[in-house]
Amino acid sequence: QLQLVESGGGLVQPGGSLKLSCVATRSTLGSNAIGWFRQAPGKEREGISCVSGTSDWTYYADSVKGRFATSRDNARNTVSLQMNSLKPEDTAVYYCAATLRCIRNMAPKDYNRWGQGTQVTVSS
Repeated sequence: QLQLVESGGGLVQPGGSLKLSCVATRSTLGSNAIGWFRQAPGKEREGISCVSGTSDWTYYADSVKGRFATSRDNARNTVSLQMNSLKPEDTAVYYCAATLRCIRNMAPKDYNRWGQGTQVTVSS
């Protein structure tokens, strides 16, 4: 059964960069699409990016478009989220999750496997 493990979170200054990783364990990524979500305190979980199983389609929410980039390496069972030009409003717990296919309306209920999350804090 697929399990996902995120890593790479931390504290970074505004304008800085972080790279998050999502590694599949107990099973391979296979053809699963992988989405990235984030949840700030008191806010709903927000879908910010999704990459298809073959990397031929990638989606970004307007809030991160042009600053974040996601990629996957199926041979290493890893999906990465490169985050640049970070802002204080990017502070949240970041999660990766698996789904059958990416769609623009990223609803958490459509994702069936979730990682434990990694904290990203953007502050001076």
